[in-house]
Amino acid sequence: MAEAARKIDTIDVRPDYTQADADALNQRFEGVDTSTMLKTLFDERQFGEVAVVSSFGTESAVLLHLVAAVDSTIPVTFVDTLKMFPETLAYRDTLVGMLGIKNSNIVVPDAAVLAEKDDNGLRWSYDPDGCCEIRKVEPLARAKAGLNSWISGRKAFQSVTRNNIPRFEIDEGRLKINPLGDWIKDDLEAYFAKHDLPRHPLEAEGYLSVGCAPCTSKVLPGEDPRAGRWRGWDKSECGIHEDVTPVPDADDKGVNDPIF
Repeated sequence: MAEAARKIDTIDVRPDYTQADADALNQRFEGVDTSTMLKTLFDERQFGEVAVVSSFGTESAVLLHLVAAVDSTIPVTFVDTLKMFPETLAYRDTLVGMLGIKNSNIVVPDAAVLAEKDDNGLRWSYDPDGCCEIRKVEPLARAKAGLNSWISGRKAFQSVTRNNIPRFEIDEGRLKINPLGDWIKDDLEAYFAKHDLPRHPLEAEGYLSVGCAPCTSKVLPGEDPRAGRWRGWDKSECGIHEDVTPVPDADDKGVNDPIF
């Protein structure tokens, strides 16, 4: 009797999700309201190991309420850069308690990396991209290491750099879900009012998008909501969602020179 063919051991290195998966989900849930979409996918266990990533900024309560109303055990991850406004930390505690979030996690920068690359805590003032990398991007990468999917609060209306955000996209083999991608400011305001959600303490003072304290300023009338982030720099993203600032060239007219 012929010897059975030898089976070669292989390691499956395929990503958890592909663009085809994201395209199929975008098509399936086109026109479906956000709450129904989330409930359906949580019930079907479509996301595998999943977590919400929240900045606990001015609009974060909406997404957190939507998710907690469907499943309050879904993990919520907050990247504390150690440069946050005290008001943001207090707001985080308020929302976690109010919404009954059962699995909230905080991730912080690596102490050894900070000691090596930002020992005086002033890297934000001369290299904001590098500061974001060590205080936000790398810590979140650690937090996402065991995830198949993650849920983001991005919205297209926030900035011209965030136009045409799909509900589902691929991020390094993971499924990235943007439940509020097509929501407009009026949708958010109506949701806040309907569910009597608390507002971020700094919003009434003109901070329409809140990040780290040194790199966040008030938004002026007529500016887009993220105009107060990294004001004075050719930078609009921290690097979590989009590429950060390109390397400046000789014609940048000093736009990325150090503040001091």
